[in-house]
Amino acid sequence: MTALVPEAVGIIGLVCLLASLALGLPIGVALLMVALIGLSVLISPEAALIKLGVVSFATITRYELGVLPLFILMAHLCFAAGASRDFFDVAARFVGHRRGGLAIASIGGCAGFGAISGSSLATVATVTAVALPEMRKANYAPSFATGALAAGGTLGSLVPPSGALIVFGIIAEQSISKLFAAAIVPGITQALFYVVAISIMCWINPTLGPPTARVPWRERIAGLVKIIDVLALIVFVIGGLFIGWFTPTEAASVGSVAALLLCWWRGKLSWSAVTGALDATLRTTGMIYLVIIGALLFATFIGVTGVATWLAHGVAGLHASPTIAIIAMAVALLVLGSFLDGIALMLLTTPIFLPIIHDLGMSPIWFGIFLVRTMEIGFVHPPLGLNVYVIQGIAKDIPLATIFRGIVPFLFVDFLHLALLIAVPMLALWLPKMLA
Repeated sequence: MTALVPEAVGIIGLVCLLASLALGLPIGVALLMVALIGLSVLISPEAALIKLGVVSFATITRYELGVLPLFILMAHLCFAAGASRDFFDVAARFVGHRRGGLAIASIGGCAGFGAISGSSLATVATVTAVALPEMRKANYAPSFATGALAAGGTLGSLVPPSGALIVFGIIAEQSISKLFAAAIVPGITQALFYVVAISIMCWINPTLGPPTARVPWRERIAGLVKIIDVLALIVFVIGGLFIGWFTPTEAASVGSVAALLLCWWRGKLSWSAVTGALDATLRTTGMIYLVIIGALLFATFIGVTGVATWLAHGVAGLHASPTIAIIAMAVALLVLGSFLDGIALMLLTTPIFLPIIHDLGMSPIWFGIFLVRTMEIGFVHPPLGLNVYVIQGIAKDIPLATIFRGIVPFLFVDFLHLALLIAVPMLALWLPKMLA
């Protein structure tokens, strides 16, 4: 009976964490609180406080963690340089004259901007502010336009340099460069799935996305010239990381300096631009560091309780195939994603599911891509759907029900793509193996 106590404490801790998040407590604070109380009960209050001090110091002084604030700084400097709308503008010039062309352009804009921002919410907010007025001007159906934007915005979480993958790499102690490489093919196929879905919907119902005027080739080339500098920055930083020129932290450092030069090149370099980027970076980094410290302490608590081992043995006892176990995890993640935001979902489930992945003999790199891909679906499916609320905050006259209705076809596509990722793990693992 005594042997069951730690597992019982672990389950009570999980329930308390979910309750805290449901009540609106910040994820970092909730993780720290539950972990401290749980460790105090299982070991002692003194040991819990010592562990908090050790984890905090080790996290803040960890060299690899420097990649996070540096990539965030690079993103904010790119914002200051005015690169936020350029990807959509170029895509709109090339495909806007086709049915649903502006919606396809918004997918391209989200993919391009995601390579700068590394954040789903930042991507959907920025591209929506640029693309939605153009789609409304072209008489696009509001549900169709907002659905495409909400779905496209999720690309920001997967396309390198993804903030979610950086956090996962730190928590799971996996190579960030391998995670970035693993995300390339799934990111491209995800965008292509969306483009095909848009094309089919507009073929069935042309009124959803009427074509706009064809732009002359001279203007298309001029648009391409506008983004050459940003594309060069992305290719140099991410490409240099993949081929071994830089470590992830070095790549982020080079990217930040290059983004500063981009501001100067575009005539946007000013004291207010730099201080604004630094202020936004420090605020975001401080919040993420708190969350990471809380997650690491919570992972320690889960390890001490033995819940992860207990669940792993339970899965093994079912004698289920790895595919069935992964599908069960996907269902659990989608259910939890109904009321948890993406990072909270990742930090809650990684300490529990990762040992199971190891026991099943599956790649933790693949699991990171699978986890982020499943997490992305939570950004758009009800009732939470953070991307939907971001869009509704920008377009206040469009009801939430209309946006969620527009999301439905893209959710179907998301589930198809997730099924493909589960059925064909090499979709994520092929490129890292090629670059090894």
